[in-house]
Formats: sequence, C-alpha cells, structure tokens
Amino acid sequence: MSDAIPNDRRFGPTHEWVMNQGKTLRLGVTAAGQAMLGDVVFVQLPEVGAAVNQGAACATLESVKAASDVLSPVDGMVASVNSALVDSPELINDAPWDDGWILEITPTGPLAEWQDAEQYQHTLDQGA
Repeated sequence: MSDAIPNDRRFGPTHEWVMNQGKTLRLGVTAAGQAMLGDVVFVQLPEVGAAVNQGAACATLESVKAASDVLSPVDGMVASVNSALVDSPELINDAPWDDGWILEITPTGPLAEWQDAEQYQHTLDQGA
C-alpha cells in the first residue's frame, strides 16, 4: 500500500477523499484514515439512488476498533457502490486509494471546500 497522497483528489476533515469521475464523484477513505480505524471488518453501503447530504454520513465503516461514518462532500444521489466491499471490506485497508473506494455520487450541489493534497499533508504533519 502506498502512503503517497494522490494529487487528483480533495480531502475531507475526517479523512475521506473525493475524486472527479466526470459526471460522478468517487468517494473513499485516505490511507491515514484507514490506519486510524484499524482493520475494517464490515462496510454499510447506501442503496444506489439514495439521496446524500453534504456533511452527513453516507456510509459506515466498522473496524476492530470502532465504527466510523463516511461523510458526503456534496448533496446528491448515490450513483454506484463498491459491492466488492461487501465480501472484502479489507480492500479499504489494502488499497484505500484504488480498489477500496466506497461509492460514487452524482452531485446536485457544489462540492464542499475540502483540502488539496498539499493542505491535507500539512494537516497530517500537524498530527490531525
């Protein structure tokens, strides 16, 4: 697993990442976020077509340590979910930047003012 922070995404206050996929936004958890959680053992995914609200929980990750909500960066509708996580939730730990993505959202509002890679790295360096 690479800890390098990709420059093609934005980063939320609770260690989510979002990447523009054209008409949708792909959402996941950063390498630092999954490391804080520990081994992810269950992922609660929303239904495709469900409405999501900016700043509100849109999925839940359960680890050996705790449960943690994944926050939406935008108002919108769930366009797709990573169904591989149902049988292999460890993908979030093994490949947080790639195969461990959680869901895709079709936005209906503006994207939250999340950090770029450099700002997020600074946040991590400060111990947040």
